[in-house]
Amino acid sequence: MAEIAGVVLAGGRSSRMGAPKAALEWHGSTLLRRVTGILARGLDGPVLVVRAPGQPLPPLPAGVEVLDDPTEGNGPLQGIAVALAALTDRAYGAFVCSTDLPLLHPAFVRQVTRDSDAADVVLPVVGGHRQPLAACYRTSLADAAARLVAADRLRPAYLFDGARVVHLDESDLLADPALRRADPELDSVAGVNTPADYRAARGRPAPSVTVQRFGVLASGGESGDRTVRAASLGAAAAAVGVVLDRHVLAALNGDQMSRDPELPLVGGDVVTFLSADAGG
Repeated sequence: MAEIAGVVLAGGRSSRMGAPKAALEWHGSTLLRRVTGILARGLDGPVLVVRAPGQPLPPLPAGVEVLDDPTEGNGPLQGIAVALAALTDRAYGAFVCSTDLPLLHPAFVRQVTRDSDAADVVLPVVGGHRQPLAACYRTSLADAAARLVAADRLRPAYLFDGARVVHLDESDLLADPALRRADPELDSVAGVNTPADYRAARGRPAPSVTVQRFGVLASGGESGDRTVRAASLGAAAAAVGVVLDRHVLAALNGDQMSRDPELPLVGGDVVTFLSADAGG
C-alpha cells in the first residue's frame, strides 16, 4: 500500500473568476496540470482529481485518476469524502489541496505529510488561518466525511471534531530547512481566489532553475550550468535552445527522468538535458 496519495479538488465554475480555475493558463500550462504535477513530485502514491459532475478538465499527466462528485455544489468536503473512499485500500493518507495553488512547492507537501502517521489530520496554520485545502487526511476518515455530507454539514472543519488533529504553524513548517530555503513566505498556500489574485500570481517571475547541457546538446560547444526562469520543463528547454523531442531526455534533480514539456518546475531545480541516442 502506498503511504500518501495526492488529491486535487478541481471545483467547478468560479463565480468570482468567471471560468473554471482548473483550466486557467499558467506559464503555458494550466493551474490543474501544475498542481497535479507538483503533488506527483512530492508524494509516493497515486494522484487523483475530484471534479464537479461531468466537469471538462484540461489535459492531465498519464496516470492521474479522475473522480466525479456525485452532486454538484456540495463543496470541498464532498470531494474529500469521494477521494478518501477511493483510496482506502491503496493509501493510509492523502494530501488534499485545491486547484488554485500555483505556488505550491513539493517541499511544503513533504513537510505536511512527514509525520502523518501520528494524526488523522495534519492541518497547516498560516497567517492565523487553518488551511484545510492544503492538508493531509487519513483515508480512515472516509466514512465520517460521507456521513457529514449526508447530514448537510459541509464545512471541512466539521471533520476535525473527534479526530486527532495536529496543527502545523509557520515555525513548525519552516523547521524543515528545504522548505525554509524554497518557500520562506509559505506562498504554497496562497490561493488564486479573484481575478486580481490570478493576475498578481501570474505576473510573478517564473522560478529560477539551473539547466545543464552536455555533449551534442551544448549550444555552441558550451557545456555546464546556466540559470534560467522556467515554470515547466518545456520552458527550460526553450530557454537554452534544446528541442524536447524523442532524442532528448531530462533528468530532474538527478533523479526523475522525463520529456514531458508540462512537467512543473520550482525554484532551485536542476534540469540536465541528455541525448537519448546511443553515443550522444
